[in-house]
Order: sequence, then structure tokens, then C-alpha cells
Amino acid sequence: MSGDASSRSNLIDVTYQQLHTILSGHLEGVSQDSVYDILKYRVEQLRNLSQPFGKPTDASKKRIQSGSVTLRDGFVLKLEEADKTFVFAVSKHFGIDEVDALVLMRSFLYNEGLPSDSGSNSSTTLVDELLEAITPFYYAERLFVLRCLIPLFRATAAPEGLLYAVANEWVPKIINNGNTFAETLIEEYKKKLHLDLPADLETQPKKASLWVKQNAREQLVLLEVLFWTMWDNATCDGPLVELVYQTAYGTNLGSNQKNGALLMDEEGAQIGQDSAALWILLTIEVLELERVAEPGGIQISDNPTDKDIYWAAPDSLQRIHHLITTHQNSQFACAYLAWAFVLSRLVQTASDLKEIPKSYSRFFDNLISPSDRAYQKDSQPVHVLMAHTCLQPDVGLFNLLLTLLTNSPFFVTAVAWRTGSTVTDPNAVAYRSVLKGLIIALVELVPVEHIPDFDNLVEVWISLFGRSESKSVSGICRQFWQSDWSTGIARRAILDVARSRFPIHCRPFLRLLRAMTAVGFLDTDALSTADHGSEGEPLHEDRELCARHVFYHFQRLPTFTQVVPASACTGAHALYEKVPERYSSSSVVTPLTYANLHPIKLPGGSILPPRSTGRLLNAEGGDLVVIQWAHEHSGWKVILEILTDYVNRRRLYSGNSYHDVSFGRKKEQHTALSLKDIGVEMEESGDELVVVDALDLIRSVIQDNPVMAEALLEALEAGDAVVAHNTTETSSPDLVQLTTTILEEALSRSDPQQRNHPRSSLITSAMSVLTALLALPKYSNRVWLYIRSTASLFGSERNVGITSAVLATERLTGHYTMTLALLHLVQQLFNEASSSVLTVLQHTPKLQQVKEDVLMRAARFVHSEIWIEHVGWKYAQVGDRFEIGRRVANFYTAILKNASPSLPDVPFAKLSQSITDALLYKATMSAVHPIISSITGGSSMVAHLLISRRFGDARRLIYLMESNLILIRTLLHCKQQSPLSSTPCLLEEALCSRGLNGNISVNPASKRADPVDALVAFIKERGMGTVVPQEATRVLFALCGCLSGLVGTQLSVVGHMSDPEAAVSSLVRIVLHPYDDALLRNAVWNFITLAVDKEPALANLFVSGYFRPPSTKGKEKADDAGSTKVTSAFSVARDMIEQWKGLWELNPQLLASLMRFLDVIWEHGHEHEYAMSHNRDDRVFWDSLAAIVKEELGPVPDFKTDSFLDYEGVQHSNLHEAISNHAYRTVVKAHAVRIIAMDVSMSLQSQDKSQALTKPISYITIQSVFKSEEQFTDLLWEGASRTYDPALHDDLLEHLRKYFPTLDLKHVQVQEPVVERTFGDDFAFSLASLLQRLQPFLGNLGYEVDEALRMLSSINLNLSLAHAQTSLTQSWQQIMTQVTPFLRGEAPVRATLMSIAANISEDIAGEKRSGDMVSTVHHSRLSLLLALLESAWFSTTDKGKEVQDFISLVKNVRGIIQNRAQSPAKSFLGQVSTPFHRVVLQIAYYCARQGTSLVLRPKALKAEERLAISFMVEATLILSIDALRISFDAARVRMDLDVDQDLELLVAVFELCTRPKLNPSPTFWLTRCQETDVIRASLELFSSMDLVGFNDLNTLRFRGQPLYAPQVLSFHMALAGITASAERLASDSVLSAYSDNPLSAAIKAGSIDVVLPELPGVRSPAHAAYCTMLAVVAAVTTSLGRFGHFFDVEVCGLIQLYGDQIHRTLSWTIADPLTLPLLEEIEQTIALFTAVAQSSAAVDRNEAAKRALNFFVSDALLLLQQVNYGLTHPNHLASTFEPITAAEKSAFERESTNVTSSIGSPSDMIDPMKRPFLARLLHRLFRLSGNIVSALISVCGAEVVLTDEPEEWPREQILIVPHAKVVLGEPTSIGTLLELGNRCLDVVRHLVDRPPTQAITPLTAVDDGALDVQESVATIRNTLEATLFYAVTQLAMWLAKPEFEGSAKEAETDDGMMMGESESMKDRERKPKRQSMTMAERLRRGMTGEMASDVQALLNRAKPVVAKTDTVLGKKGIDLTAVLSRFVQEKIVVPS
Repeated sequence: MSGDASSRSNLIDVTYQQLHTILSGHLEGVSQDSVYDILKYRVEQLRNLSQPFGKPTDASKKRIQSGSVTLRDGFVLKLEEADKTFVFAVSKHFGIDEVDALVLMRSFLYNEGLPSDSGSNSSTTLVDELLEAITPFYYAERLFVLRCLIPLFRATAAPEGLLYAVANEWVPKIINNGNTFAETLIEEYKKKLHLDLPADLETQPKKASLWVKQNAREQLVLLEVLFWTMWDNATCDGPLVELVYQTAYGTNLGSNQKNGALLMDEEGAQIGQDSAALWILLTIEVLELERVAEPGGIQISDNPTDKDIYWAAPDSLQRIHHLITTHQNSQFACAYLAWAFVLSRLVQTASDLKEIPKSYSRFFDNLISPSDRAYQKDSQPVHVLMAHTCLQPDVGLFNLLLTLLTNSPFFVTAVAWRTGSTVTDPNAVAYRSVLKGLIIALVELVPVEHIPDFDNLVEVWISLFGRSESKSVSGICRQFWQSDWSTGIARRAILDVARSRFPIHCRPFLRLLRAMTAVGFLDTDALSTADHGSEGEPLHEDRELCARHVFYHFQRLPTFTQVVPASACTGAHALYEKVPERYSSSSVVTPLTYANLHPIKLPGGSILPPRSTGRLLNAEGGDLVVIQWAHEHSGWKVILEILTDYVNRRRLYSGNSYHDVSFGRKKEQHTALSLKDIGVEMEESGDELVVVDALDLIRSVIQDNPVMAEALLEALEAGDAVVAHNTTETSSPDLVQLTTTILEEALSRSDPQQRNHPRSSLITSAMSVLTALLALPKYSNRVWLYIRSTASLFGSERNVGITSAVLATERLTGHYTMTLALLHLVQQLFNEASSSVLTVLQHTPKLQQVKEDVLMRAARFVHSEIWIEHVGWKYAQVGDRFEIGRRVANFYTAILKNASPSLPDVPFAKLSQSITDALLYKATMSAVHPIISSITGGSSMVAHLLISRRFGDARRLIYLMESNLILIRTLLHCKQQSPLSSTPCLLEEALCSRGLNGNISVNPASKRADPVDALVAFIKERGMGTVVPQEATRVLFALCGCLSGLVGTQLSVVGHMSDPEAAVSSLVRIVLHPYDDALLRNAVWNFITLAVDKEPALANLFVSGYFRPPSTKGKEKADDAGSTKVTSAFSVARDMIEQWKGLWELNPQLLASLMRFLDVIWEHGHEHEYAMSHNRDDRVFWDSLAAIVKEELGPVPDFKTDSFLDYEGVQHSNLHEAISNHAYRTVVKAHAVRIIAMDVSMSLQSQDKSQALTKPISYITIQSVFKSEEQFTDLLWEGASRTYDPALHDDLLEHLRKYFPTLDLKHVQVQEPVVERTFGDDFAFSLASLLQRLQPFLGNLGYEVDEALRMLSSINLNLSLAHAQTSLTQSWQQIMTQVTPFLRGEAPVRATLMSIAANISEDIAGEKRSGDMVSTVHHSRLSLLLALLESAWFSTTDKGKEVQDFISLVKNVRGIIQNRAQSPAKSFLGQVSTPFHRVVLQIAYYCARQGTSLVLRPKALKAEERLAISFMVEATLILSIDALRISFDAARVRMDLDVDQDLELLVAVFELCTRPKLNPSPTFWLTRCQETDVIRASLELFSSMDLVGFNDLNTLRFRGQPLYAPQVLSFHMALAGITASAERLASDSVLSAYSDNPLSAAIKAGSIDVVLPELPGVRSPAHAAYCTMLAVVAAVTTSLGRFGHFFDVEVCGLIQLYGDQIHRTLSWTIADPLTLPLLEEIEQTIALFTAVAQSSAAVDRNEAAKRALNFFVSDALLLLQQVNYGLTHPNHLASTFEPITAAEKSAFERESTNVTSSIGSPSDMIDPMKRPFLARLLHRLFRLSGNIVSALISVCGAEVVLTDEPEEWPREQILIVPHAKVVLGEPTSIGTLLELGNRCLDVVRHLVDRPPTQAITPLTAVDDGALDVQESVATIRNTLEATLFYAVTQLAMWLAKPEFEGSAKEAETDDGMMMGESESMKDRERKPKRQSMTMAERLRRGMTGEMASDVQALLNRAKPVVAKTDTVLGKKGIDLTAVLSRFVQEKIVVPS
């Protein structure tokens, strides 16, 4: 079925059930405009009561057959052939319109979907399966079409409601006339009563029963709609009221059903009872009793003001009267009584008229029957007779009312839950208000004292006002106290009568007062639901007012009643006497009056003064006289008397020898009367029921009401002691002492070992009073101390306590009232301890330990005695088991949330640790089982309970699952934050196991799901409310996060899903649904995002929609149903992004969630490349993202909270919504920018680097941003602005230190992961936690508490903005890094970037804030600045504005470096939470490098600009040098990768800033180096550190180099290149460090190899360090020159020390393998000897230098021979080359595979297409050969030959044999030099005609850079000139030798080279071969002349070529060939 997810019809998406939910006030994520749109096209269906879905029509059928249907909202649906079949089947089956059938079917498939097993039954067709599946949905929709009217009607009467405007807009369009609509409802109701059963169902009993029950449900809902129509939308005129009564009586209250025989089961009977109850309410409602009771409410006139009321129609009155009076069945008693009251008011009104209107005459005449007219004098009015009739016992009026109030879903929520009633709004206030009007009418009609069944009246009153949830009774209780109480005596008479019997009969008065407190029923009430929620609820205004009225009424009772024996009124010792009557009348009967003769102390402690009067209440003449004294006293004191007397009686009865603390008796001055003395009848052991009622009254008044509790306790303690307290030494016992004594005594009396029946009610009430007293700081401490002092309640470590045995007795009965009360007490103990922790720590710290001990005992008791066992107990109501589990789970959760183990020094840390140990780290299966079993068996058990119609138990199970899911999530969060997060725990294993066996299910055959499958099922389960799906999703999120952090396990979420594809499909359906719960959609998006990030298999499902290739099984069925396209989360997000604008405005949080999902997909783009391929080319998608990026955020909202407002029942800052929306929109932009950045990165990685870059579509859509300076600047400033204000945090800390010094702000941190938090006023710190801790201060420091809350709210708002802006800044930094290749080289873009960088750097440099968060923000902004600079890159053509921007940047960078608030130095020291020094160094490096370029350009800078650069360089050097010293010191004590990275950056910056080009004078920074002694520190580090890296082999293998060594050596290299610093390096004994370090022994032994066995494919770190050491020594020697007289001696010593390694290096032959590292080692060795040779003149060298150089010469001559051979035989050279690294190997093998690419001629050197790698290698050999020759020239001082006379030539330096033979194993000869020169000449000759910049070798991964013609020519020319120079000078010196010295001198030379050398130098691997001919003989043969001719010829050929090289090199050089040619001609004799 086709459909577009991005453009949908709400007719399909929103069911009527969902619409009803929305209209009922659940507006999460739905705006009023959306509600308006939903209702807009549904008016006709809401108006059509009989057929909301229409009838089949030909027009609709044709529309379906056309294949394209336009719905009422304009949405077009495309249908396939299979769709039409289904639509027609649905239309025919239900008899509805075809188009409506289409909408119904689509809505069903979209919102619920087909069952998972559809199509599996071969005996049924898909059509039949669809009809069976959709039938319940259709029936539910019919009901909810009607139900949607109810909240609309109610909204019209609530101007303060959110939907008031919407309701007033649409209700008039639905009902034009309320009375007409009501009549239509009644007619439709009567029609449904007589509907015939469809013929096709007569043979299908099951379907027939469903149809009849559906019809009955619709009847009931019609009556509900009628009730609410009459409530406020219709007038009760005569005809309508008459119609209501006719229908009620005519249908016998709805019981006359045509198909009633099919309603005989439990459900059908319940529907019938509900209909009857609603008819009773309707018949009362339409009489408008409240209006009738009002003075002047009834007007009798021929022309009344209000004609739309039934009494304005006399004819209707007559007919109504006749209907009511002729139906006197007891079920109509309520209407009969109500009509009697109406008649009484009509008669009263008529009696006040002078004349009754004629139209009413007949009615009033008929009120008196004709038979009574003869006796009118004695007859009673009709209404009186009717009232007396109703009160007859056989009528059962009170029983009927009690049945309604205690057993009807309209008044008892528990019954509605238990029976699964169809009633839409159980226990609505309106229903109770109607019955209240009836009861008030009764007491006004008949005096209360004349009502015969007073006790039942009391029960009805109590049931009406006191036996329901507080929210249902608080309104009518308030109305009674505020209105009815003062209206007349009759309405309050019931309390007066009960008071007149108090305290003789205590219970009625106590129970009535308790009912009037508006607290609702208590947990001891049979109607109570343990989860009704009154416990711990905030005290609302109505309940507070009612409690206050009850308190003050009971506090000032005006009378006191007692029973007096008649004997006490006579005799000499009489206490009372009869007062004679002074005025008497025979016509008036006045009660007798009595007076007391002496003062009497009454129970309660009040004194009855003498001669007080009281009236007689009973008949005179009996043995007892009941007197009601006119004496004001406190009823609360009487309660205290009752409790005290009960305690005394119990102690005496139990046989204890206790005499109330003291034996001393006080002297009474008054006659004291005990309770027994005044006639209160009770058992000797005390009346438990009275005590229970007294305790219940107390806890009802003080529950959650500390103010009233304080007043009550003060009232109890005020005045004299009670009579029962009869000791003198002690004060009267207070309520805490009495209650705890009663509790302890009741527990001991309930000991099952003594076979006593447990006192459940008494124990429960006593516990509840103690629980309520915990809210009072003055008395709570007494409760703590009592519990601490006794072991009877929670036991001790050695003793379980009697409570365990008492609670065990409940397991026999299955009722757990005491257990639930105990759990509530434990919960309140923790609540009180956590809320008062600040005051306790501040004032009584020892009490904190007491509380922790008590809580530890309580937690141990709860865990061991209840939690791990309660699942297996026997239950009379299984819901009690769920409630017990819920309360324990809530207790655990409260502990973990208020005292998280991850928080440092948190109060109750031991308690929270014990909980985590018990459930996580040391958990047992019995501890985890209650949690897991409720999850695995929850769904099946809920279904079983619903089928069994045990809806109340099902609801409790849902509450249990909510609590357990929250507990699991909290535990997993604790696990993630603990050090053991990488180790699996039992809870994780249980969640990833198969379904656990257990007793959670009442159905043994029920199917148990795996935990993960159960969690997924919860998410899509709509019948469990909104909390379970949300929490299940969050648990999956937490579980996925935990599993991803485990080490060594293979646990995963997807691995424990039985059907991953179905699970994913259900989750996708939720996020796709636009009107699903917004919080759930966000939670699901979060889970999907985490799964994509952490679980690749599950990620593939979410991204592509497939876990494995689709199966073709059942293809025929699939074809029948039509092919469906799999909808993945990725496609849903993509489609939603195209509609981003709507989400941007209405739900930015949801938009942020799906953007984060897309962000993670692109982050794992390489894993989902195929699924993303189409989307990456989608221009519409990228245009949407670009539009998001370009969308303006607007100004940052104010974040300082002024006040708090109510948002959907939750208190939020007045700025919460604005901040939240702004933050989420900022995050949305951040994700959009990041997605584009990652897409650009993916595109760049996939492109061939050798070709021109192609811009991806993602970049093209935003490239205009980078070219608009204004737009780009605005966008960057959205994230880089300074929003975070640390002053808020500082101010709050100061405020807390001043007023709440013991509060640690860290303890109220939010513990949830950041991604699960909501931006706003509860983002980082919990306002609820802070308020809980500050609760005790509200009284004295209320303003300070409010201020703290406002300040914390402001911090949260500010952190929300800062977090979002930081994300946006980081995203811009990332995208700037990625788009750099496209931006570099564009001058306008670079100018823009530099301008922005200057502005941003100025703001960063001006940073004045400090703190951890600021360092994070600072790092992000610096990173953005660095990214801008990297994109701008370097330029050599800057001028004008660009130079000014750069200089501004330089100045700002200096400010950044010197910033004190965010100091880079502190970052180096680790004193900030987010280090940022590396970014600062990189920025400084950029500035220094670009500054160098500008400084070298003439006239590019002004003086002040140069000065600015200099200042910046100085600041950078100070930072670098200081940081280097810190890092060197840190490196000596630990191996740290961060320190290594710091050193790398520091050395690079130091090297650049110390270059003479930028910093000509080294004085400043050298002084700083000396002050910090950084050079010596580096040398000390070098001497002791691991230069190879074997100490940390893993790091070595990962990085390929050791820590620190390369950086330290680079630092030395930087110093060595500058003379002044080289001197400092030398003076600090660099050679000592290089001579004595971990590598010294290996170097000395000559065992430094190029590679290590431990590191294959990587160059040896030891070898790299050794080469760098040689380079440093050579550089220092060169820098010192001829002034380092002592240093050169030390260098020679180092050469001698490392002689073996040096000799090994120089002994390389062409037969040995050649590697690039070996080549570098040879080069560095040659450079070292060159430096030594150049450090002094040849004639002035010291002996050490001579020895070292002589050692070098012999090896160098042999080495030059080998190098020359390699140059002249490149193919052979290639065969000896061995690549080391993978890159070298790849490049070399790529050339080797091309067999035709051998180099055979010099021209091959310049062909880059052949063998570039080998060409580069040959280039290096040319350079090496030139260096060797240059070194030899320096050693022998050959320049003297050209400048001095022959006599002064250094003849001892004649090293070259003048022959033309080139022998590979012999030293270099003149022939060798000539061959080398010719090779050089041939190559140069072919290069000089090429362009200078033409590349010879391309840029590769192993090269330093591309080799061009110019570089190659320069190197080879140098080698050629050196070779010619050396050959000429050597030949000249040979000719100057005497002939006879030839042979001898040669021998001497050969021997002399070995003199004075070490044994290692003498032991040569290769000795020169003996020459076959003496030199004298060769000379005689004329070889000298031949050599001279060859040299001259070479010079002649080289001269023109060398001249051409000047053109290639771009400068005129000295032509050395001409000089040498002339020298040869003049000094060397050439034969003619």
C-alpha cells in the first residue's frame, strides 16, 4: 500500500481513541492548532450518532474502484487492486461507507498493524484474518467517537482549560441545540435497546455475544454523553425531563434489552448495573436539586423569567409527578426522594404566593389526594409522606446509596479497574456531586435526628465524602465547609447530632470528621487501592482547607456529653443538681437543666467550672442521666485521653507491673472523671476500634500537612494533663510516645507464637501516624530515636525482630495491610532523612549516624524479609503482591537517586552501596528475580488479568513494571559510572538471558518472553499507559550502553531478540507516528541512535531495514496482500527532515533527536555506504540540511529565572520553554553542520588524490555561506558567543555557604546520561533534589530557599545554552577542517576567514571567565579559530586589509597566551578540566610561520606591526620554554602519551620561533632557557629515558616510535642549528649525555640495526635516535666552527667511542642490502666527519682530530667506490634495495612489477613515469657521493693546492692513486673520480634543457617532497664540481712528489693510516689487495699524463654544461671548471 510518510492525513494517523486522549488533556507534543486541524474534518462523524462511519453508497464504491481517493482533508490515497478487495470486505462486514472503510483500515494498519502470525494459517484467507483483527479496533472506534464528545463538553465549562477555545469553536458546530441533541441521544439509545441481532450472527454465539456487548457498551456511552450534555450543554426543560423519566422508567433503568439473554455473563451484568446506576444519576441530575435548594431558586408564575426549566411547565410537572409517584419500586427510591424534595420547595414557594397561578392550580390541587381532604387538619403534605416512605427500612434507600457509592464504577475507581468497566470517566466529581445534592436534599427535607436509620446515614455520608480518592472528594468536602456549613443548620445537623453523643459514642463523630478532611479513603479501607497515590502527594488547596476546618471544629467543641448516675444528683455528696425552671409554659416543652456543684476535671483535662449548666438529653426518671454540658473544650485532648487510657488499660491488662513511669501520686484539687466515669463503655483491655478511629483522624489531618500537624500537636500538649495521666514526676505522654507504645504493644500482642490474632488495623494506623509525624522536625527525631532504641520493628543484626513474625501472619490470610504500611513507613523514613540531612549535619551531626543505622536496618529487613520472598507469598488479591514490589522498588530507586554511589562524600553512601551490592555487584538470583520476572512475565500476565476482567490487578501490575523499569535503569546508570563498568554483572546477564521461571504469573501455562523481547514488546504496547513504553525504551538504551562497555564478553541487545526485524519495525512505526507520545518518540530515537553507534548488526536493521536478505517464502500470499516497501528508521528520518520547518517551530526536541540519529549514521558511514548511497545524491535532502544551517536562531534568550510557572502540572522556570527551544534548535544546527562535514570527508576519502577534487552535493548546498562574510560571521557567532556565565555558579555557592553551609551542590547533580536529559531548568542539577534537601528551611528561610531554586534554575538554563552552543562550535570546527581543500587558494574566502579569525580571536583573548565549563567552551572556540586558520592557510601575497587582520590576530594570540582567566600554563599543569594548550600552540605556530613570511618580505610590515609579531613570538617562547621544562620533568616520572604529544608541539613551536629569520636575537629566549634550565633538564631526561620503547611495547607497536625520544632529540636539533644555543648545548654536556645513555652500549658494540625483530615493517627507534644524535653533534660542531677547541676533542672522543658502529656504517658495499635508514645513517656519519674536518685547518688540527679523520679517510675512499658503482649500475642498485615500511614496499614493488622500467641511460632519470622511487634513490646517492668528496676535500685541505705554492701543499694528504682503473674492492682512484664526474655530467646535460620546475619524481608517501629539475641539477652540479676539484688537487699533489718516494710513500701512507688506532679500527672486514705493480713503474709508463688528459677533457666537456645550469638554478654562480682547467694547464705537465 502506497503512502508518503512525509505528508500524511491525520484522519488516518489519529484514531478516535487517540483523539479522546488528546481532548482529555494529554497534549504532549500536540498544539492547539493541531487539535483544531484534527477536529476540522470530523464534525460530521461526531454529529452522526447512529452511523458515524456512514452507509455503503455507489458513489463511494466508484471512488474506491478508481484507485485514487481524495479524503475529506484533501489527502489523496492511491490504491492497488489488493487494497480494494480489503476495503470492500470491511465495508460489507460492518455496513459502513467504502471511503470510511478505507480510512478505518489504513488507520488500523498504521496504528496497530496486523498480528505477527497473520498469513500463517492456511485454512483462512487474508481477508478473513483482516476482518477478525480489525473488528475490536472498529468497535473501539465507535465507542470513542461518542466519548470524544465528553471532554469537549466539559472543556466548554472550564475557561482556564487548555482546550477551552477549541471546544467553544467546535461544540456549537457539532450540536446546534443542546436539548435537541439530548433528545437525539435518548432516541438513539432506545433504538439500540431494541436492535435485532444480525442474521449472520445467529449461528455464531461467540460473535453474537460480542455484538450484543458492543451494543450495550454503546448504550452506556450514549447515556454518559447524555449526562454530560445535561450537565452544562442543555436546559432541563419540562419536555426533556419528562422524556428522561419516561425512558428511565419505560426501560426499567435500561434493563429491558431485546437481546438481554446474551448479557447474562459477568461482563454483561456489569454493563447493565452501570447503565442502571447512570440512569439513577440522570434522574437526579435533571431535577437540578442544588438550584431547587437555593433561596428563590424556584419561580412559580405564568410568565417566569426562566422558561427553560421544568417547573416553568405545569403540564410537564403534572406528568413527571405522575410518573414518579406511580413507580415506587425501590430501585427508583433516589428519584422518589429527589422529587419529594422538589415538591417541598414547590409547596414552600407556593405558600409564599398570594395566589397560585391558574396554570399551576391543578398540579397543587393534586398534591393532596381527595381521600385526605376530609382530614386536612391532621393530614401531612405529600412530600413529607414521600420522604417517610423513602426512609422505610424495606425501601432500602441507604442500602441503594451505599451500593452505588461502594460498588459502582461511577464512584469507586477500584471497582472500575477490577471489572474493566466501560465507564469513560470513573469516579468523576460530577457523579459524586449529583449524589451530594440528593443527600443534602434529604437532610433538609427530614431532620437528621428524625431519620430512623442514623447509623446507615452516617455510613452513606462517610462513603460519599470519605471513601474515594482525594481528588474526587475534595471538591464536595470544600463545598460543604465553605457553603453548606453556613447555609443552614440542617446541612450540618449530622455533625451536630454526632457531636451531641460525643465522647460517649466516639466512633460516629470521629469517622465523620475523618471523612470530611478530604483525604479520601485510607489504606485500611476495603475500597482503597494501594496505588491510589494519596501517600506522599503534595497537599493541594482543597485538602488543606478541609483539614483546617476539621481541626478547628474539633478543637473548639461547644458541648461535652456525659452519663451521670441518678444517685450522683441527690444526697449530701451530690456532684450535680437539677436546676429548677424559672419560666415554664404549658405549651412549650423545655428540656430539664442540670448544674455541677463542684469543679470537675473532664476527660481531656478541661475543667468544668462549678454551676455550669447542661441540658438533659434522655427521659427523666431512669437510673442514668445523660447531660450535655455547655462547655467548650478540645476534642483533640479527648483523643489524647482515649489513647492514654488505652495504653494504661493495655499495660494493666497484660499484667505488667508498670505504673505509668512513677509511683508518686499527685494531689487532685478537682474531681477528675475518667472515660469510664462519664459513661464511655469499653472493654477492660480498651476499645481498639475507637483507638483506630482516633489514630485515623489524626493521620488524616496531619498527612502531608506539616502546618496543621504542628498545630494539632500543640493542641495536644496545651492545657492540663489528661485524667488518665496520674503521675506527678513526669510530663504527660505526647502523641509520639503514645503511638509508639501502642504500636509496640500491638506487635507484641500479635505474636503468632502466642497464637494471638494480629491487630492489623491498629498496627497499620499506628505506623501511619508515625509516618505522618516524620514530617515534623520537632517530633521526627523522637520517632527516629524510638525506632533506633527498639529491635521489635526492624530487628537487629542478631535478631530478626517480632515484626517479621507478625508480618508472616499476613501470609496465611493473603492480606498485606501491615506490610504495605511498614513499607510506607520505611519510604517516609528515607524521605525524611534525605530532606533533613542538611539541618541534621549542621546542628546534630550525631543524629545522622542514628538515621543511617536505622535505614540500614530497615533496608536489610525489607530486602531479606520482603523483597526476595514476596513473589512466592499467598495473596488474596494478587494486586497486593504488585504493590509490595512497587513500593520496595521505589524505595531502592529513591536511595540510588538521592545518594548515588558515583557521587563523592554523599550522605547515606553506605546505604546506597549496600543496595548496589545487593542488586548489582554481589547480587544473587533471588535478589534479581523479582525484577526480571515482572518484566518477562508482565505482558502475558496483564493479558490474562484483562481476560479475567481483573483490571485493578492489571493496573497495579503496570505500576509495578513502571517502578521496576525505573529501578533497572537507575541501576544500569550506576553501573556505567562505576569502576566496574567493564565487568558484567548478574543483572545484565539476567536481562540477556532466557525468560526466568518464577511465580509472577497466575496462569502456569502463560508464555514467558525473553527480557529483551519483553522490553521491546512494552515499547509498542499501548495498553500499558505512557510510562511503561517510555521506561522500557530507556532501559534498552541503558542496557545497550552498558553492554557496549563490557570487556571480554559477547553480550548484545540484538543477539537476544527473537525477531530483530519485527522489533525494529515496531520501533520505526512509533517514531513514524506523528501523534504518538512525544516523550516516547524521543526515547525511541535515542535508543535507535545508540544502537546504530554501538551495535553494527542492529544498526544495519535500522538503517537499511533488513537484517538478512528478504525471504521469498510465502510469495503467493505476499502477492495477494500487495508488495510492501520496508520502512527503515533512516528513511523515516530522511522524510521527516524534509518537513523540518514544522518540527523546528513546534517540537525542536524531536527534530534534535532524529538529527542526532542521522549524525551517527554519517559517523559510521563506511558501514552503511550502500544504504546511504541514494541519499548522498539527494539534492532535496541536502537542501533541507543547508536550510537548517542557514536558519537564524535569533538572539539568545534571557536565562535568569524570575519565577516559576506550571507547565502541564510541573513547575518550570518562566524561561524554560524559550531556553529549551533555543538550545534544541542550536543542537539541530550543530548536527546539520556535522553531517555535512562528515559527508564532505567521506567524499574526499573516496576521490583519487591524483585528480582534481569534485565537490559533493552536500558542500555545494552550503558553499555560498563561506563566501558571504556577514552570513558566515553570524552563523559562527551563534556558537562562539559568550553565553556561559560562571558567576551564576559562584553566586549560588556563596548563597549556599551563607544560608545552607552543609549542602554540597555536587550531590544534586543529574545522574542520567547527557543525551537523556532535557534542555531547560533541570538539565545539569536536579531542582527536585535541591528542594527536597531545603524542605526543612521553607519555614524560616523561605525566601532564601526560593532564591536558591531560582539561581539553580538559572544555572541549568545557562548550561543548556552553553552545552548546545559548544556543540555548534565544535561542528563548525569540524566542517572547517573538512572543507579546507575547497577553500584554500580562493583569495576572497581567505580574506573573509582571516577577518572572522581576527574577530573571534579578539573575543577569545578578552576571556575573563574561569571554571571547568569555561575551559570546555574556551577549547571549542580555540579549535574553531584553528580550523579557520587552517582553511585560510598561509599566503605570500597578503597586503592591506589582510595584513591588518593578521596583525590583529597576532595581537590577540598574544592575549590568549597571556590570559590569566584561561591560562595555557594552567592547562599544561593539568589544572583545567578540558586542556586547551595544544590548540593554543598550533595557533601560535600558524602565526609564527605566517609572520616569518611577512617579515622576510620587504616593506610588507610597518615597524609597529613587526613589533607586534615580536611580542607574540616572545610570549610564545616564554610559554613554550616553561612548558618544555614542565613536560621534561613530567616525562622523567611517568610514561604518558599526552606528555609526548605536548612535547611534539612544543618543540615544533620552539624551533620555529627561534629561527633567526623570525627572531634574530637569541638573547631573550636563551636567558629564559638558562633561568628554567630546560636544556640541562632535556639532557638529563635523555640520559635516563627509554630511547627504544621496550618499557611499553604495546605503545611502541602502536606508534612505531618510543615516547619522548624523538621530541627531545628534535629539541636538541633546534638548539644545535643556532650558534649561541649550540654553545649552550655544548656547555651543558650534550656529548656526555650522548655518550652515556641506554643506547651507548649498543652503539659502542656496533649493534644498532636498521630494524628490530619486535617491530617488523618499522624502522628501529634506536637507529632513528642514533642518526639524530649524529646530526645534532654535527650541527653543534658546525655551529661552533673553529671556536669550539675543546668541543671538537670531545667529538673525536665520541667518534672513537662509537667507532665500531661508524666503521660498520662506512663499510657498506654494493653487495650489501641498502635501506633508506642506512642511507640516512651514512649521510649523517659523513656530515659528522665533515663538521670535524671543517672545525679547524688541516695544518692546525690536534692529534685527536687527525686520528679521527685518518680513520674516516680510509673508509670513505672505499665507500665512494661503492657509491660510484651504484650510480653507474642503477639496476644492480635496485636489486640490493630492501624496503622497510609498508609504504616503501608498496612503492618499490609497484615499480619492480614493470620489467621494462630499467634505467639504462641518463635520460631515464627524468622520466617520472618509469621508476620514480629508484630515481629518488639515485638522487640521494648523487648527493651522498658529493658529500663524501666534499668531506675528503675538507680533510685534506685541498683548497691550499689552488692558493699556495707546491712547497706548502699538504703532501701527507695525497690519498688518491693516479690510475684510471676502477676496481670495486679497492679505494677510490682518479679513474673512479673521472667515472663519477662523467656520470654526473651526462645526467646534468639531459636536465639543463628541461623547465626548472618539471617534476622528475612525484610526491609519494615515502618522499620528503617531489623531486624537480632544479633540485636535481643543483645536487648533481655540486657533486660534479666537488669531484673535479678533488681529482685535480689530488693529481697535482701526486705530481709534486719525488719519483723515488712513490713506492715507499705509498707503503708509508698505507701503514700510517693504521697507526695509533684502536683494535676495533685495525680489525677490518675487508683489506686492500696487494698491488701488482709499483707506482714508480706506472709513472714511468706515462700514466700521469694520461690522467691529466682525461681530467682536462672532462673539464672541457663540463664547462658549457655548467654554464647552462645557471639558467636552471635561476642565479649566476662561480664557474669552477674554468679555474680548474687553467690550474691543470699551468701546474700539471701534460705530454704533447
